[in-house]
Amino acid sequence: MSISPRRRRRRPPPRSTGELLAQFTDLDGIPVTRPDSNPAVPARAAGERPGRRSGGRQRVNQATAPAQGPREPGRGWAAVDASRRAPIYRATTAEVGGLFPLLASNGVPAIGARLGYDTQSGGAFYVHPTEWVLRQMVTNPNLVVFGEPGRGKSSSVVALMLRMMLFGVRSLISGDVKGEYTPLLRSLGITPIALGRGSPHRLNALDLGPIRARWAGWGVERQREELTGITARWTRLLTALAEAQGYDPTVTDELVLSTVLTRLVGASDGYTELRPITIPQVVAQLAAPTDDLWRELRFADRRQFLDHTRQITDALSNLVVGPLAGLFDEPTNFDLDWDAPVQSMDLSLLRSRGDQAIAVALTCLGSWSSMITDLQDDGDVRIVVRDEVWRQMRLGLRAVQAVDSDLRLSRAERKIQLLVMHKPSDLLSVGAAGSQEVSIAKDLLALCSTRILLGQSTRVGDELADELGLSEREQAVITGWAMEGQGRALWKLENRPGMKIQTVLSATERAIFDTNAGLRATALDQPADPTGGRPRLVAVPATAGGGPALAGAGGDPARRNGTHR
Repeated sequence: MSISPRRRRRRPPPRSTGELLAQFTDLDGIPVTRPDSNPAVPARAAGERPGRRSGGRQRVNQATAPAQGPREPGRGWAAVDASRRAPIYRATTAEVGGLFPLLASNGVPAIGARLGYDTQSGGAFYVHPTEWVLRQMVTNPNLVVFGEPGRGKSSSVVALMLRMMLFGVRSLISGDVKGEYTPLLRSLGITPIALGRGSPHRLNALDLGPIRARWAGWGVERQREELTGITARWTRLLTALAEAQGYDPTVTDELVLSTVLTRLVGASDGYTELRPITIPQVVAQLAAPTDDLWRELRFADRRQFLDHTRQITDALSNLVVGPLAGLFDEPTNFDLDWDAPVQSMDLSLLRSRGDQAIAVALTCLGSWSSMITDLQDDGDVRIVVRDEVWRQMRLGLRAVQAVDSDLRLSRAERKIQLLVMHKPSDLLSVGAAGSQEVSIAKDLLALCSTRILLGQSTRVGDELADELGLSEREQAVITGWAMEGQGRALWKLENRPGMKIQTVLSATERAIFDTNAGLRATALDQPADPTGGRPRLVAVPATAGGGPALAGAGGDPARRNGTHR
């Protein structure tokens, strides 16, 4: 029995260049034959040396066009044929993905404020933190911004607030330390609330806000629930302020303060009507307690009560007679327009009173604004901007815990907490190394799912890489690409790869967000100093149309307001 030889499968002939191009390219006008097979080419090819026969070896890079390139009507000559300059390729998405694997969208939906563009994919970049939570892209809507001065932190934050207004998101700047947000408010026709030297505004840190007007319409259970929450917030505030004066309150101190606040507000007489109270009234109750007060708190006598509460009484008294006297110890004399798209507390006038005064003011404003926004029934989402929040957290453990509590409750309270800082070491300065304050402060970064990282030096880039788990490529973006222009930032949504985003501002926005406006108005624009002195910085006069930042925006104020609205 003979075995027939196994037949070999013939390998198909290789496809020619023309066949390959025909599958992916529009061949109209593109030559696919070799130059030497073209009958139009003379016997001696263009690339053949003189005297070399056609049968000899020829150069590989033979010329396919005249020395000056193909001529086109009205275009002169070009080195490459027009059809070769812009070929049209046709392929499936799977094939294109293999040819260009690095060109992909960032996966962020086109919903919310259009802030700029993704430099890697070239697509527009949209921001909507609450929508990201609903789509399970992040676990919380909070944001944290890191960046050196002058890299575009303020302009990026203000641009986000301004454009989120179009989606019904209001904003509250809980303490504008440097007055950087005031030009935006004035351009929208809103007068910011200024606290400090020369300002008539007063803010009661224990203000009841809208709860007093709604109290009568609530049932007993709702009244008890709301009052418990407010007194707890007031107690945390007062203990944090006492801690800022160098005294560490005890559990007994907290019980004493809670009892005094409940008595002063009038809730102990059957929840009939609430009375407004101030910090001086609390101090007076502690300094001169009634007999039923110290008995209710189980003290042996009045002297024991006074001895135990002396330190916290003195600490709170310093708020009445110290550098913050008259700011937070009097009834509130202004009303916030909660229908306005943005409101701000300008603390720039407090800088002359020292860092501790600003920190105490930020703590009072944080507690007050949280209570006010908690009681709003409009159902709107609000952005709460906490600029230089590290100042507030330097007051002590309870101040850090207050910020931590606000961040944890952001989803339930329909808030977008936005923290603005320079570098991660700001969080390490809130207490001693290894302390509970530092531990909680570092954990705040985990409560901000969205991290906006603008340009930083190499040293700070190393800190961010350690704290946020950045890759070497992401770290290089912060210390390299982001340092080459304003508004460049690495946006990192939790553990997703970072996105290189360029914030884009319009001409009007650049004029309003110009934080260097004061530096531009120098004596260089004035007549020369006859004494030969150096240029002197001069104050920029405010205008009725919204301040110096609007001076170069062009157009009338009404038109500018309409643009921003």
